Amino acid sequence: VHEYTLRNGLKVLLLERHQSPTISCYLRFKAGSVDEESGKTGTAHLLEHMLFKGTKTLGTTDYRAERKLLEQIDRVGERLDAELRRTNARPEQAAALKKELTQLQQEHRKLVVKDEIDSIYSRNGAVGLNASTGNDITTYEVSLPANKIELWARIDSDRLANPVFREFYSERDVVLEELRQSYESNPARILMAQLLSAAFMVHPYRVPIVGWKSDVQFLSKQDIESFFTTHYAPNNAVLAVVGDMRTEDTLKIIDRYFGSIPSREIPAQVISTEPAQIGERRIEVLLDAEPQVLIGFHKPTIPSFEDYVFDVIDALLSSGRTSRLYQSLILKNKLATSVAAVNGLPGARYPNLFFIQAVPRPPHTC
Repeated sequence: VHEYTLRNGLKVLLLERHQSPTISCYLRFKAGSVDEESGKTGTAHLLEHMLFKGTKTLGTTDYRAERKLLEQIDRVGERLDAELRRTNARPEQAAALKKELTQLQQEHRKLVVKDEIDSIYSRNGAVGLNASTGNDITTYEVSLPANKIELWARIDSDRLANPVFREFYSERDVVLEELRQSYESNPARILMAQLLSAAFMVHPYRVPIVGWKSDVQFLSKQDIESFFTTHYAPNNAVLAVVGDMRTEDTLKIIDRYFGSIPSREIPAQVISTEPAQIGERRIEVLLDAEPQVLIGFHKPTIPSFEDYVFDVIDALLSSGRTSRLYQSLILKNKLATSVAAVNGLPGARYPNLFFIQAVPRPPHTC
């Protein structure tokens, strides 16, 4: 692996692998849910969605005309949110603002080229265009033919230099629906969220990556733009390219497209230290679902030596059919149908948890 740092602080990792004429590109920011402000949870995840909406040249037929409409949409949307947040919200006023917002959104759609970034990539043979938000980091990725590397550099550098957060309110609704379907309707995720809330009293690892619903439904475009400006700097990112390419040529392309993006000062992060736990905490979640048990143990994170010890413990306890938990709980005593151990959740930038998870085998219970 060849490692370089551009003048603006962007770290670049390049690995030549010539087995197939393809490349995989990853852009990762040291920015996740732990970096959100209180009351604005879900910002990092919503921003991830918004960066697929295009730029001043991608996703629009006329950005100059579109910009005026976007300003109108933002004004009406902010007024609607303010009305809905009132303790004595006025239904008639809210309905009128919703109607006005819908009309503006319909007019705006005429200027939008829907999913143009995805379409361009697909037409050029790319696969796996995706992104993911974590507690610690956010990653953007795509794989494509090796001779399309400059196309990738052009698109992804433009997303950093000239993003346009169009269709904000409709995308916020998409995230709220994702929260309902993938989190509020998923027993395993509900159990994990409850356990993390019990394990961390003050540290933001207690907050779900997607955010609390009461926060997400009122996130503003200004919140998203502020998070982007603060954390999405080249000196807060790592770019990796692996595949059928020449290191020197690829570095020149990356420098040409990403090197001109200015670095920014990343503010010092102040996060409350989780106080030492002075006794066992136990929770019970009652749902119409198959029973399961989760046990979490507080532990240090990397680069502490103990973290590597827990990797070994993880392998001994649950790696494969010869592991100790599998042999004991599943084969010998027939107490469980599945068992697993996981080291280092929910993140790795701060002290985290070692987990043991099991599903009891009837007639046994948790």
